[in-house]
Amino acid sequence: STLFPTRRSSDLSGAGFDLRLRWRDLGIGLREFTFYAPIAIALGLSIGFLHLHESWPRLPKLAGAFPFTFFFIAAPEELFFRGWLQNLLERRIGRLRALFATAALFGLSHWNKRAVHFNWRYVLLAAITGIFYGRAWRQERRVGASSITHATVDTVWSFWLR
Repeated sequence: STLFPTRRSSDLSGAGFDLRLRWRDLGIGLREFTFYAPIAIALGLSIGFLHLHESWPRLPKLAGAFPFTFFFIAAPEELFFRGWLQNLLERRIGRLRALFATAALFGLSHWNKRAVHFNWRYVLLAAITGIFYGRAWRQERRVGASSITHATVDTVWSFWLR
């Protein structure tokens, strides 16, 4: 036994991150978005967290927002929360518990968004969203799928429901 054991490459096998998006990633990601959207919109509007925007965004702005959100927000967060955290937790506590634990941690990581103090509304919606991101990832263990869901949620939210 050594003080600093070497890690085998299989310790993070199944992370699902390879930058080669597949059409299937798009389908899975958009499917999970369509499952999540009615829940989030109804809940978000009822608790006063979401508000419809008064105007529609211009198409060029919208077209640039999705790729930016995908590469600079969704993919890094999904690599950490799904590819790393959910992946490792599954091995220790099982698939379902890992899904909910990771979703809860994802929600809690948003505790101070858009507020000075603990923003329970944001935490609640982010945790529920984390379940759908986790579902997208675990179907084929691909961060691309969960990143599609994540970027779609963030883009729709920022342009129509903030």
